[in-house]
Amino acid sequence: MPHPPIVSIIDDDISVRVAVADIVRSMDLMAKTFASGQDFLSANGLADTACIVADVQMPGMSGIELQQVLTAKEPKIPMIFITAYPDERVRDKAIEGGAICFLNKPFGGPAIIECIERALSIRDAETSGDAGTITARESE
Repeated sequence: MPHPPIVSIIDDDISVRVAVADIVRSMDLMAKTFASGQDFLSANGLADTACIVADVQMPGMSGIELQQVLTAKEPKIPMIFITAYPDERVRDKAIEGGAICFLNKPFGGPAIIECIERALSIRDAETSGDAGTITARESE
């Protein structure tokens, strides 16, 4: 039996990691959590990650810096950004870099579920060669 898709949650705030992981598991998906971008990059199974939910501002490596590192890697992993410090320039940079969604904290469960479903749809379309046009969603 195939494993459910893995959603990697990267945030320096443990309460956010736990809350988002609970939502991911409620979707019958696997959740892996990381306290930093460096932790994520050094973990095995990078290629197994179907979607990333990352905080924008973290010590060491920001979510945007992580996005830039991952942009050079294959396969491309759809990214969702979350932030407690909304900044239009950062949002624009994330979206231009290919982010699927950019959510302001606090966000509701339905918003993150919609973003994860969209990211997984994009990943499925890209792996099947039918990428279509799905645009990034702005936060509520």
